[in-house]
Amino acid sequence: MNRPAPRARLVAAAVAMALAAALAGCASGGSASSPTPTASIAPALKGSLTVYAAASLKLAFDELATEFEAQHPDVDVKPAVYDGSSVLATQIIAGAPADVFASADEKNMQKVVDAGLVDGTPKDFATNTLRIVTPPSNPGGIKTLADLAKPGLKVVVCAPEVPCGAASATLLSNAKISVTPVSQEQNVTAVLTKVESGEADAGLVYVTDVQAAGDAVASIKPDGADAVVNTYPIVALKSSTSPEVATAFIAFVVGDRGQAVLKAAGFEAP
Repeated sequence: MNRPAPRARLVAAAVAMALAAALAGCASGGSASSPTPTASIAPALKGSLTVYAAASLKLAFDELATEFEAQHPDVDVKPAVYDGSSVLATQIIAGAPADVFASADEKNMQKVVDAGLVDGTPKDFATNTLRIVTPPSNPGGIKTLADLAKPGLKVVVCAPEVPCGAASATLLSNAKISVTPVSQEQNVTAVLTKVESGEADAGLVYVTDVQAAGDAVASIKPDGADAVVNTYPIVALKSSTSPEVATAFIAFVVGDRGQAVLKAAGFEAP
């Protein structure tokens, strides 16, 4: 009697086992393999962004806006609106189309909060302090805060309702110094511009403005400046047409990269 060759027997056994497995799978309604799960992909951020921010934030926020838009190509970042925080708060309360508000103080932020216009709780993201600025030649011979009271000296400050103006008033009051300014400006940029142009002998601006101005002005740190600190809060607004974008931008500002840009501009952490 002829016996199958060993190799033939192995092949036959393998075919039989494969056929049995296939029949069992059909009987149980199962499949030979399970589909590989597909990883979920987060949807791209889309929409637009309009930021209303204190004038002192311009240099840092322009850079942050450019980086944010580069990271999110489907987001249209509109040119930010920069002005005194009191002016911006008034505009927002009147219905200005802003997605995010960044104030140079908590007082003007509170006006917007009290009006019921914010989406969430404002987050503190930076602080700033004051400096005396003069034209590079310092024609008034200013060395101290008390020198700002010299007769005939042309001094400019921010209006008292503006954060830099309120801080200036506190700084002078703490030092018991009375100054009669030749003008009170609606934002700190206007104060700096008048000093840079020589229209004023001196002004009170933020550390960040001094850094941005470079050699265009000379600066002096007045005694007591470290005791008068402006804290900057930021918040999304209920009127935002792109709330996810507004929330993402705020996270960017308070995150590591945002804080690095702000620090490079002269701001301190809150």
